[in-house]
Amino acid sequence: MNTKIPVGVIGAGTMGSGIAQVAATYGHPTILYDTQPEALKKARESLDKILQRLAEKGKISSDEAAAISGRITYASDLSAFRSCGMVIEAIVEKLEVKQTVFAELEQHTGERCILATNTSSLSITSIAGGCTHPERVIGVHFFNPAPLMPLVEIIPALQTGTDVVTFTRQLIEGWKKTTVLAKDTPGFIVNRIARPFYGESIRIYEEGLADFVTIDHALKEVGGFRMGPFELMDLIGNDVNFAVTETVFREFFFDPRYRPSFTQKRLVEARRFGRKSGHGYYDYREGASMPQPAQDPELAKTIFYRVVAMLINEATDALFLNIASAEDIDLAMTRGVNYPKGLLRWADELGAENVLNVLEDLFNMYGEDRYRPSPLLRVMAQQQKNFFE
Repeated sequence: MNTKIPVGVIGAGTMGSGIAQVAATYGHPTILYDTQPEALKKARESLDKILQRLAEKGKISSDEAAAISGRITYASDLSAFRSCGMVIEAIVEKLEVKQTVFAELEQHTGERCILATNTSSLSITSIAGGCTHPERVIGVHFFNPAPLMPLVEIIPALQTGTDVVTFTRQLIEGWKKTTVLAKDTPGFIVNRIARPFYGESIRIYEEGLADFVTIDHALKEVGGFRMGPFELMDLIGNDVNFAVTETVFREFFFDPRYRPSFTQKRLVEARRFGRKSGHGYYDYREGASMPQPAQDPELAKTIFYRVVAMLINEATDALFLNIASAEDIDLAMTRGVNYPKGLLRWADELGAENVLNVLEDLFNMYGEDRYRPSPLLRVMAQQQKNFFE
């Protein structure tokens, strides 16, 4: 395979269109597929507008914009993928749907074509399990918007061939992306480790300790996060965020650390998805005003330590269970979700013993397994070790 292999993308939504834009930008003949002609029409119009805007801003020349656009073809028949060296699926997060698509995809691609899924939390091994040649199936999880976000998680299935892993990383890194390697476990690196940023913040709200805007303010002012958890959930979409939380909770055999909240469930039921619906944790409708946070430095510090201790514990446990290397864990969280620091380096800065004390205080107060410290965090605290020298 050469580096300019034809690339197929299944799903003409925001993510699929973004991946197609990236592949075409780096010189690949790209086929964007969708079963809905209207979705393809919308994707074509959107991509043309994006490329035109990039040219107007001087990011690319008008000739480059035309060349990128010219490399993308639009198809509603899987047979269009016959010549592809890689096909990336970016459709609805439902395992049965993905398994069906991949089984059918095998009938329309060459035997050396790599079949990749952009799933954010489903099992790559399960998706591969329905294929005749599961060794060519791999996870390549982009972050939205794909053209701008630098991180891509690479997740081999249990069956994935080592040559497929090597080639895929080289290809994606050729698109100027930062890749991290993750074990095929629910949520991979980012969506697993980030759960407490949302879940513990909601818990703090549910206890009446602080309102949404005060929690957001605390994590931005004390922690240096670019966005607070409630702002970010509204941006992602509460329907999307809740679905990922449900998946991780279910796939981890209902581990209480990942339990979804009724607060977010009710928002989803009310169709308050966030910015895209005009209302979520905050009201974005015309004429609405944003609430102001409580100015309480001690409360802000309490919120920060509680949420960050939970995040560090999750990152430590991911390292303990060999989900990824310490370097890849920190890289994933800074490059994938723009955390101000890698969580393991943050643990070194705060001190493992101090983080452990926060968790043990929470565990003693609530008696919930949700707050159980990672065994590795206990070891690091007892031996006064750092994750990085």
